[in-house]
Amino acid sequence: MEIAMVCTRVNLLILILSLCSPYKFIQSPMDFGPLNLLPTTTTASSDFGRILFHSPSAVLKPQSPRDISLLLSFLSASSLSKVTVAARGAGHSIHGQAQALDGIVVEMCSLPSEIEFHEGGGGDISYADVSGGAMWIELLEQSLKLGLAPRSWTDYLYLTIGGTLSNAGISGQTFKHGPQISNVLQLEVVTGRGEIVTCSPTKDAELFNAVLGGLGQFGIITRARILLQEAPQKVKWVRAFYDDFDIFTEDQELLVSMPDLVDYVEGFIVLNEQSLRSSSIAFPANMDFNPDFGTNSWPKIYYCIEFAVHDYQHDNTNVEQVVEVISRQMSHIASHLYSVEVSYFDFLNRVRMEEMSLRNSGLWDVHHPWLNMFVPKAGIQDLRDLLMDNISPDNFEGLILIYPLLRDKWGTNTSVVLPESGSDQVMYVVGILRSANPDEGCSHHCLQELLRHHRHVANTAGARIGAKQYLAHHPTPAGWHRHFGRRWELFADRKTRFDPLAILGPGQGIFPKGSDAVYAS
Repeated sequence: MEIAMVCTRVNLLILILSLCSPYKFIQSPMDFGPLNLLPTTTTASSDFGRILFHSPSAVLKPQSPRDISLLLSFLSASSLSKVTVAARGAGHSIHGQAQALDGIVVEMCSLPSEIEFHEGGGGDISYADVSGGAMWIELLEQSLKLGLAPRSWTDYLYLTIGGTLSNAGISGQTFKHGPQISNVLQLEVVTGRGEIVTCSPTKDAELFNAVLGGLGQFGIITRARILLQEAPQKVKWVRAFYDDFDIFTEDQELLVSMPDLVDYVEGFIVLNEQSLRSSSIAFPANMDFNPDFGTNSWPKIYYCIEFAVHDYQHDNTNVEQVVEVISRQMSHIASHLYSVEVSYFDFLNRVRMEEMSLRNSGLWDVHHPWLNMFVPKAGIQDLRDLLMDNISPDNFEGLILIYPLLRDKWGTNTSVVLPESGSDQVMYVVGILRSANPDEGCSHHCLQELLRHHRHVANTAGARIGAKQYLAHHPTPAGWHRHFGRRWELFADRKTRFDPLAILGPGQGIFPKGSDAVYAS
């Protein structure tokens, strides 16, 4: 065993010398003892955004957290190393956040997808211990066999556990249960120093809080303990339409004020026929909503709220009556409220249906210049106006999400940055989820124009109303300083403590390798 480890370290030194040299010579799989290290692959240099393509010099396919620990321990002990490492989950980043130019990409999906359940009884909580490389869809499928499920979700389930926990993990349940990072009991993390640490709110809490929402800067999540609850059998899924933005947001805030009745709340802008159709692929109900979108010079904009009520089918609750109680308090366009009953699994997996439709049309593997922001309640009308000034409704391809969250459902010690909002508990998430298909005329110049518009929206919203990017992208360290604001010093101190050589997360561009940005205050 000791001889194998010595050989592995010698070969890792050869790797580092190769990666630090202008003459890269990793052309085929290399023998690093227990490490499965391969030359770069196409997937390791791309992501869902299809905007940046940074090729690593090698790809690690770990079989255990120890493989990751061995690599990072060696890199952190080498004063010669300029090598960086990025953890890649399902590759759903937009701006190359999981890429490592000339570095090493760790393919987290190579870790065994181990899931162990603890079913609480007599008042004990239920939870699942899950590999950081497992996908949420896998956890859902396995937990439902026990009548259980996580409380908080993302809209799309084919993402890794470690990937979403490194950001936040939000969806329509967030107002009620908080983001996914608020529903984690324990983590196993490999730090930038190569240490394997089990941490929780009571054990190594600083690392636990740093990693949650930490953008992959402090450690790689290799295992997570996820809180579970009883899973409903069915879901009553409701949509209501509006032609007034103020009424739309007032009704959304009404819904999130009723967590005992409502289990999910989201909303979106209906800009054109395409946005109406694409958002309705998974909604299996006949909607006779035929709006007049006006003309190019006088466009008419509509809005849709969707909410859901869980149906456990074993108590005395009549879900139809619950929906009736809720809808009587709403002020949507008369006669334009639609509802349908679906299985809990189909509801949570609804975006998969849209994905398959887009794949069949050849519209999935295109550019996705997305922009997501957290917006203070006081600035949501200004943000809506800013969007309309920078978007042409007649040719917009995609979806614009707008829905409220509650600040008291978020922990205050994680690495996530939320906007300042005074005494307001309500804030909004806004997602511009647009597609740009080069086969339909969106060339490189077109894509760059879309990105420029989004940067203008993000910068203006940040300066004018205090919005903060979610799944953020800032092209310079100075931009990241502004993003974190008064929380920058804590973030930088955590980097110094857990990844002092700035090995991890180079694709974010927060701490350029070899700079003194780690130590900036």
